[in-house]
Amino acid sequence: MNIREFKNISMIKGPLVIVQGVNDAAYNELVQVEMSDGERRRGIVVDSYLGSSVVQVFEGTSGVSPTGTTVRFLGRGLEVKISDEMLGRIFNPLGDPLDNGPPIISGEKTDINGGPINPSMREYPEEFIQTGISAIDGMNPLLRGQKLPIFSGSGLPSNTLAAQIAKQATVIGEESNFAVVFGAIGVRYDDAMFFRKFFEETGAINRVAMFVSLANEPPMMKILTPRTTLSLAEYLAFEKDMHVLAILLDMTNYCESLREISASKEEIPGRGGYPGYMYTDLATIYERAGKVKGKKGSITQMPILTMPNDDMTHPIPDLTGYITEGQIVLDRSLYNKGIYPPINVLMSLSRLGKDGIGEGKTRDDHKDLQNQLFAAYARAVDTRGLAAIIGEDSLSDVDKKYLLFGEAFERKFVTQGVNENRSIERTLDIGWDIVSILPESELTNIKQSLIKKYLPAYRGKQ
Repeated sequence: MNIREFKNISMIKGPLVIVQGVNDAAYNELVQVEMSDGERRRGIVVDSYLGSSVVQVFEGTSGVSPTGTTVRFLGRGLEVKISDEMLGRIFNPLGDPLDNGPPIISGEKTDINGGPINPSMREYPEEFIQTGISAIDGMNPLLRGQKLPIFSGSGLPSNTLAAQIAKQATVIGEESNFAVVFGAIGVRYDDAMFFRKFFEETGAINRVAMFVSLANEPPMMKILTPRTTLSLAEYLAFEKDMHVLAILLDMTNYCESLREISASKEEIPGRGGYPGYMYTDLATIYERAGKVKGKKGSITQMPILTMPNDDMTHPIPDLTGYITEGQIVLDRSLYNKGIYPPINVLMSLSRLGKDGIGEGKTRDDHKDLQNQLFAAYARAVDTRGLAAIIGEDSLSDVDKKYLLFGEAFERKFVTQGVNENRSIERTLDIGWDIVSILPESELTNIKQSLIKKYLPAYRGKQ
């Protein structure tokens, strides 16, 4: 499609410019807005009717005048130059460097909206990714090609956890072929600096590419951030055969931008004031993860979102949970106890986790131990409730052991340092140490042969 020029702007409203006389504008088509003083801004078509087109200007419309402004429709979608040179660098969602480094020279221009993966060409995720975090690796494992979001709350340390996972995550045996693409969507300036400093100081920056949009930038920049991030992920995975972990933080900011643009277009709001198509829109992001038959690389996604009022039934976490394969939930009550990372393992779920663990993948005792830890911790939480009513002294001896187990599980298994990278063997060994608090007769989820092999009481007798 060729370039078309128009000068008849009928309305400027917020970040939107409405151009008359356009009959052939395509949705998501790239637009150049040239003002009378020669300044150029970029925009994108967000709506098109017969005879008029609605353009969202990336840099905002302040200073744009209805007269003397030329609007050029460029006949293509937004393309960003993508290259493996981006690893170790920081960019904005339009591909411009934010780290004072040179612009990307090599690489290929890619439409940031990506192409859908043919469902029949998808491969089922089965390989374990070690994040070095016990509450994830031991209880809710992450697999290569999975999409597993983290549900956080306001003020909970999701930023620190995201940085730690980006630093530590690895596919065992393929460490050199692993990369992280990190999309920071509408974050505060101090958060953006925290990530940059953390990655630079720990040396993780060498395998991380960051795309950042700040909180004070126009909503369209936040909408583009995850798309550019995933375009690089797709290039590294399917062109360069790398295993890529895509961390998108914070998807709540993305959805708020979606709502803002929808409101400025005067669309009929859906649940919670969010647009009715938010589910479909989120799916265009989350479904850009997975493994493809015949390709060596893979994309694993960890979107992170803040639940407004810690409410899991809010539209953002609710719709996310429908599309993704489980969730890791951060818990305010654990955080208030001083536990980091405050992961509530009973609320969390990794739907595919069971297929990537066990003999030949992690360790032969992983599945049984995981089941036993879940069952015992669930009973410990119930017993705490009971103890609060009848008093601890009235509990049976076994119930008192469960209380001790629950405390040890939170303090030794879930709790770990920000720079503590636990191997899966270390995680499972800690699990066995904690399980040994309970009488052996209570270990009903573990095969007797594994108890004899791993329980600390038997370890020295082998």
